[in-house]
Amino acid sequence: MSAPFEERSGVVPCGTPWGQWYQTLEEVFIEVQVPPGTRAQEIQCGLQSRHVELAVRGQEILKGKLFDSTIADEGTWTLEDRKMVRIVLTKTKRDAANCWTSLLETEYAADPWVQDQMQRKLTLERFQKENPGFDFSGAEISGNYSKGGPDFSSLEKK
Repeated sequence: MSAPFEERSGVVPCGTPWGQWYQTLEEVFIEVQVPPGTRAQEIQCGLQSRHVELAVRGQEILKGKLFDSTIADEGTWTLEDRKMVRIVLTKTKRDAANCWTSLLETEYAADPWVQDQMQRKLTLERFQKENPGFDFSGAEISGNYSKGGPDFSSLEKK
């Protein structure tokens, strides 16, 4: 099962056999565990608007059509500590209503609880951006948050 919502980082990860993926309002992050000591030259990564492909040492790890479109020329990948590849994709649609329920169209779907937590996180992130002077540290989103949004009228300005 995926890890619960990490309040400080705001991450709701979705575990996969190769690592995890998570999202913000604007980006999708893919973290792939690779054999320790992997070098950048051993990585083949292709990023397109609706397609991702990753192979390490000639072995395919991830390949398929993305859940939704991204801005192809803003996608990046990095090798971190020679043991993890991080891919960052910029969403074309950047709002709370665009919560990806899976990484690829047919694979790596978040379970219903994780999907709910992701949607709550994106909704809260949207309200933080729209209301920068308010303290949302103790805010909880419950109920029907996708239509009209939660009531934050009791929050105080910082």
